[in-house]
Amino acid sequence: MSDAQSATSLPYQDAVPGAVLAVEKGLLDDSLIVAPDKLVPLATYLRDHEGYDMLSNLTAVDYLKFKGRTKADRFEVVYHLYSTRRGGRPKVLKVRLPEDNPVAPSLISVYPGANLQEREAWDLYGIRFTGHPNLRRILLWEGFNGHPMRKDWLEPYYEADVKPFKSRHPDGYHAWAEDRNPWGDNVRYPDGFDPETWQSPVQTVPLPRHGGNGVPGAIKTERLVVNMGPQHPSTHGVFRMVVELDGETVTALEPEMGYLHRNHEKIGERNTYLMNMPYTDRLDYLSSMSNNLAYAIAVEKLLGDEYKPPERAEYLRVIMAELTRIVNHLFSVGTFLNDLGAFFTPLLYTVRERELILDLFEAASGSRMMCNYMRFGGVARDVPDGWLDQCRQLVYERLPAKIDELDRYLTGNEIVQQRCVGVGYLSPEDAIALSCTGPQLRGSGVPYDIRKAEPYSIYDRFDFSVVAFDGCDVYSRYLVRIEEMRESIKILKQALKQIPEGPIQGGKGGYTVRPPVGDVYSRIEAPKGELGFYLVSDGTGNPYRYRVRPPSFINLTALAPMCIGNKVADSVIILGAIDIVLGEVDR
Repeated sequence: MSDAQSATSLPYQDAVPGAVLAVEKGLLDDSLIVAPDKLVPLATYLRDHEGYDMLSNLTAVDYLKFKGRTKADRFEVVYHLYSTRRGGRPKVLKVRLPEDNPVAPSLISVYPGANLQEREAWDLYGIRFTGHPNLRRILLWEGFNGHPMRKDWLEPYYEADVKPFKSRHPDGYHAWAEDRNPWGDNVRYPDGFDPETWQSPVQTVPLPRHGGNGVPGAIKTERLVVNMGPQHPSTHGVFRMVVELDGETVTALEPEMGYLHRNHEKIGERNTYLMNMPYTDRLDYLSSMSNNLAYAIAVEKLLGDEYKPPERAEYLRVIMAELTRIVNHLFSVGTFLNDLGAFFTPLLYTVRERELILDLFEAASGSRMMCNYMRFGGVARDVPDGWLDQCRQLVYERLPAKIDELDRYLTGNEIVQQRCVGVGYLSPEDAIALSCTGPQLRGSGVPYDIRKAEPYSIYDRFDFSVVAFDGCDVYSRYLVRIEEMRESIKILKQALKQIPEGPIQGGKGGYTVRPPVGDVYSRIEAPKGELGFYLVSDGTGNPYRYRVRPPSFINLTALAPMCIGNKVADSVIILGAIDIVLGEVDR
């Protein structure tokens, strides 16, 4: 099948006539080129009749500098749809839009999980989505000039399109950008924008007041808008919740992010492929090894079988990824109890065990948090002598006992149950519709885990269970994390028993790789949910499009629905149970 395929033979012509304009052959998956005005009915058909119930990834690409593309199809919006019941590969939809008026219909009516992702595409690419109820900037502020992911947008100290910059390599000279540009010239505002008079709009949802309502003797109440964050310990970083309260009850909530945004993806398109590996450490900075793994697998899929990792490297990758899952969940449980008011004691217990795992990471990679350990075709280096024995002692003896200890002290605790059971309700249907993944989804009773649904690396060799609890509340999300640590222990015991001797690096290695022209979307079950990388290669040593699908960011789509109707104190633990890291939210 190709773009030249006749219209009558294209798929879905009977179901939604004229929806599919062409079928594009991909390196992993074929893509359906969809007419913009037919996108909503086609997506509805795929959801209702073919079971593609989750919109996992929505992003855009600017093909301004790509061979074969014109002004008429400069922009492309890409959708990856999955079935949570069947698992397997995605259905990929692409909508091509012209340079002068890039407009696509919003998919929120079909997949509410498109909400934040469409706002991101508008913010960074300037693509408008008709029908979106709140299409405004999300990572940048309203005074930002332009849409920075466009290929013709240049920052004030722009030097070159891609790295390595010639001023550093091979010529080896450099002048400070600040010396070349007078102070103050690095700020540009949109036409007609005055920062002196601008005020941030307050986003509220008009809801009826709970008090008064004409009832004699009832207390009349006024709704109050409160900012929680961005500098507040309960928001887990520089994150703001604009909360509308009626008394202590949350009547509306709007997540505000972007305070940590540094355009990770723009940096990624300037870097060579290998340069991006240490940048992935800085996404979910509690889960560095998992970030490395997700990116390495994505690039390996671009490169093909030549970069298939050897056996020992695959086992080391799984060991590092499952240790990372335990690291993440320990920290998540500790901070969650902190949010509940158990001031620091549970957190210190969990951090103590986390530090022992970080000792292993440091011995293997040279760093405790920013590990930069994975490489295309394997890992950077083998573990030192005695490392595996130290890991076995931790996995077989200490960690299982400490997880049991946490379970014993916390799970049946009366205060924990009183505060958590029934709070932050999210039904299975809503969790899927809102594109939630990871413990957020499995805490709503949906047993969907990418390690089982679409196995990667060597996960199909291990015996483990997908943990799900159907309480649909913050308590169930806590239980998922406790049990997932036990399942990670189970995987680690098998991997440590089976790991062979041998090389730890496949492929050609080297500083630069040049994948063939094409695009791939690859994902893993990271500790917080689906971490995906969408890469477009133009055949050079730098990714043409580098997209991160961050679970922390997309799981926040469910924050407002879970909080409305709960108390203001509950909103803190609802956010804590999502388990966000702002490096991954903002990128």
